[in-house]
Amino acid sequence: MHPHVLQLDIQGTPQAWISLEQAVLHYATGSVAWEDGDQPLATLRGGFNVARGVQSRIEVAPIIALRGASKINLFEVVPSVTKSKLLRRDRHTCAYCAGVFHERDLQCEHVLPESRGGPWTWTNLVSACAACNNRKAARTPEEAGMPLVYLPYVPSRYENFLLEGRNIRADVHEWLAKRLPKGSRLQ
Repeated sequence: MHPHVLQLDIQGTPQAWISLEQAVLHYATGSVAWEDGDQPLATLRGGFNVARGVQSRIEVAPIIALRGASKINLFEVVPSVTKSKLLRRDRHTCAYCAGVFHERDLQCEHVLPESRGGPWTWTNLVSACAACNNRKAARTPEEAGMPLVYLPYVPSRYENFLLEGRNIRADVHEWLAKRLPKGSRLQ
């Protein structure tokens, strides 16, 4: 069961994951401009209209675009950094030895050490195994003689929705994946 609906703005930019109930409110108020997905996420049934002899029902698509202006200024939004999203961005690969590890065996590692003012940001964090993280210690990669095998980057809006780790329906995942930036590590 995938109870969340991907809410887009009218131009097709992801805005939020919303509940079925929130989606139904958008349908009921006529806010849905267009929808996408292979089949409905759910069909909700309401009261029975005696005059027409039918029961009301709303089919909720897994992806809905809302009318009106976007509520999010995409130029100001930087996705929040979490350990699980960082490890998924880096495909569970150590930035120093290129080994692929289970999530429990990786750490978030500051390229510019935190003790030297390195911030907790997408562009200063990479995934690292414990051995490499301990070997690098409070030095920069250059000082430790451990060059990065990949560069850290800020995920796009589409990548961020995939990195959140929700159980995403295949059609919604495919829809988001088609819109990933060229060269994305998530492809």
